[in-house]
Amino acid sequence: MDQESVHQLTAAYALDALDSHDEREYEEHLRVCDSCRSELVSFRGTAATLAYAVAAPAPPPALRERILAQAREERSTVVPMRRRWVVPGLGAAAAVAAAAAIGLGIWAASLHSDLSGSRKALSQQQTIARVLADPSSQASAISGAGGTLVVAPNRQGVLAIRGIRPAPSGKTYEAWVIRGKTPPKRAGTFARSGEQLLTRPVPKGSLVAVTVEKAGGVNAPTQTPHITAKA
Repeated sequence: MDQESVHQLTAAYALDALDSHDEREYEEHLRVCDSCRSELVSFRGTAATLAYAVAAPAPPPALRERILAQAREERSTVVPMRRRWVVPGLGAAAAVAAAAAIGLGIWAASLHSDLSGSRKALSQQQTIARVLADPSSQASAISGAGGTLVVAPNRQGVLAIRGIRPAPSGKTYEAWVIRGKTPPKRAGTFARSGEQLLTRPVPKGSLVAVTVEKAGGVNAPTQTPHITAKA
């Protein structure tokens, strides 16, 4: 593998997304590349900061168990710069919350062959993590499904939905922010349960709603919302 390609593996390595061959090659490169070591340290710093945050909403039980199982696994080779999901001395509940916040959606991003797309997905997951981990964020119950709407002080919102079926073929779930009598504003599309970063600020007192629309989304709702949450 050429040097430029190896440089681009940092994000995937940080996510444990490399196969064994690429992992060994990257670790050899890491020992002689200051730039990649610095970038990897930044990922570790983000994870450590979020791990010490408190009052994050509890992750869904199935996700919690998956993260715990991941944390219990022992790796046969230890590399000093390797990031770890669990910080030594950290309480189990806080570690699970931080790991869950960082880990949500990571597997889909890590399987993407386009590393620039993976970096964008990772950035979105880090934003979700910051919203969930901020003790000043406000949480509201969702009607029509399990889950929570979490809104940070800067009005960035995360819609954490569980227990819904995947969107039908040719369809998508679309989120809307509705304030007063103004037309609903598009806030992103998604296909299944999980944590969805809303693409529009969520003003205090507004309503976040979800409809089922054609794939790709629409500019205005065509269906009656069946999932809602008050900010």
